[in-house]
Amino acid sequence: MKCGKVYLIGAGPGDPGLLTLKGKMCIEEADVIVYDHLVNEKLLKYAKEGVEVIYVGKVAGKHIKSQEEINSLLVDKAGHGKIVARLKGGDPFIFGRGGEEALELVNNRIPFEVIPGVTAAISVPAYAGIPLTHRDFNSSVAFITGHEYPSKDGSNMAWDRISTCIDTLIFFMGVKNLPNIIKNLRDKGKAPRTPVAVIRWGTTPLQKTVVGRLDNIVEKVKKMKMKPPAIIVIGSVVALRDKLNWFEKKPLFGKKILVTRPENQAENFIELFEREGAVPICFPTIETVPPDSWDALDGSIKRLGNYKWVIFTSVNGVRYFMKRLKVNGKDIRELKGIKICAIGPKTSAAIESLGIRVDAMPEEYIAEGVIKEMKSQIIKGERILLPRAAVARDLLPQEFKKMGIEIDVVDVYKTIKPEKKVSEIKEMLKGGEIDVITFTSSSAVKNFISYFDRNERKMLKGVAIASIGPVTARTVKESGLKSDIVSDRYTIERFTEKIIEYFKTA
Repeated sequence: MKCGKVYLIGAGPGDPGLLTLKGKMCIEEADVIVYDHLVNEKLLKYAKEGVEVIYVGKVAGKHIKSQEEINSLLVDKAGHGKIVARLKGGDPFIFGRGGEEALELVNNRIPFEVIPGVTAAISVPAYAGIPLTHRDFNSSVAFITGHEYPSKDGSNMAWDRISTCIDTLIFFMGVKNLPNIIKNLRDKGKAPRTPVAVIRWGTTPLQKTVVGRLDNIVEKVKKMKMKPPAIIVIGSVVALRDKLNWFEKKPLFGKKILVTRPENQAENFIELFEREGAVPICFPTIETVPPDSWDALDGSIKRLGNYKWVIFTSVNGVRYFMKRLKVNGKDIRELKGIKICAIGPKTSAAIESLGIRVDAMPEEYIAEGVIKEMKSQIIKGERILLPRAAVARDLLPQEFKKMGIEIDVVDVYKTIKPEKKVSEIKEMLKGGEIDVITFTSSSAVKNFISYFDRNERKMLKGVAIASIGPVTARTVKESGLKSDIVSDRYTIERFTEKIIEYFKTA
């Protein structure tokens, strides 16, 4: 059997955007992915279908697998011909035990490559507004473990030289040992007023920074209940944070935003929030599935030549319609000569990505907007196909029928209510851990409210509610709630802008 290979990949410090291009390529190639606690699970989206994913933990004091077991796992998988992506937080060769794993692979004649990662030592201080070097402040930097290997006889730390010969000190894994680190530095001559920063969950929207001096940082960290994972920065460059703190000043930094959109449509929404510093919490209250029967759609596909227009109301409608077209042995050529109307730029983009030109898109991305847009474009007696969700507003077909237009309404998908994470979200709401609940459709509102009985709805008080457009806002009101934020345009970009505006004035 041909031997496989192991890629020891630095997965970066937490922000998934800091993964290297080569790291991404290796994840895409892998048959097996072995990853640690500090690896952002969003990186797993790059894996190919059918990949084996193995979580090995590595939380301090709570290891799912020992280092020896992880070493054996890598040897075993590669020995059976697999391409293994070993994902490690930060950089594998900087306090990541990557060297131990590489030596085990060498000893077992397993081919391997090291893919360096963006280490937390550099990136976390940068996200906290602390440059590790500045010509006016320092000329030396050291990376130091704050947690020496427990089986060592004594300490290898030269505290006298560390304290007096190096300008900027970066300690990994040192929060629990912070009192000892500070005591050793002060005992060996480090000035008590030396600036110190402790940064938890750096490079993520959960980032938390405590700044002090050698003579007060232990008390400050204790008061703020700082826990691992954290990086400790000691040196005069910490003072630059007052002017250079950029990440924590993002408009939505640290805001926890509940996203109720369907999971397959939430990714771009979540990315927009993350870009502004928010903590998006995915809680889809809608899941799209095929309709109860394909008969109506299949019949319409056979009669496509009879239609003058097809009106697509959503990206989901486009996706399900095109899939069914293919199942029926047809393709986009069947739409030749048929005009296409799309509700909203996302729907339009989904259609045009297939090489089909959109003939009409209303200024308002609702049924009323479609009627206004198409009144002058459709002739009495023409036939329209409206592929849409199983439960939707009837305004569009009713108005067209009044105009003497023949319209066939067919279900191309239906929405159901998922039951995942309900208890978890209720606990977060009880604890005041959610700042905004977002709704992008009336269905999302109705399904969300149905998770809560009358008494439980009290926990929604004090949480801002954001609705995309007046129709969704109306449903929120009918449910006994109030929309604090209403987007005047039906795009997630504008929706995000309105949420930012709300927090600027709140």
